[in-house]
Amino acid sequence: MIVKGGTKDELYSNLFPQVESLVEGEPDAVADMANVAACLKTTFGFWWVGFYRVVGEELVLGPFQGPVACTRIGKGRGVCGTAWAERRTVIVPDVGKFPGHIACSSLSRSEIVVPVFRNNEVVAVLDIDSERLGCFDETDRLWLEKIVAIG
Repeated sequence: MIVKGGTKDELYSNLFPQVESLVEGEPDAVADMANVAACLKTTFGFWWVGFYRVVGEELVLGPFQGPVACTRIGKGRGVCGTAWAERRTVIVPDVGKFPGHIACSSLSRSEIVVPVFRNNEVVAVLDIDSERLGCFDETDRLWLEKIVAIG
């Protein structure tokens, strides 16, 4: 797949060291999440890019780029809650076919959610939505898992 300025793999390859330099040594996780969301949104032009932080038994909206979003998501609910509960990246080619999908925006057509681990616990999830069906694949999964592991 060609994305503005190169293949998806090339864009992630160029983006990774930039993200690494932004977040390494920064102790504030919210600041890191804000910069990662901005880098991904700017590089790929995704519809929505952001983080939900684990707070108790809910995911609470964190730093994001894009239109307004759902504020709280229960464990196991929707794509984000499922990725958290199952401790794995979830790729959804068509959100309309995902049982229990939470529609924060009717313009979102596909989604990827990547859990963020610290000390073997999920502390947040990175949620990315696209207006295109089937936008996300294994290339995204591999690079995004690598990106959220920084720090």
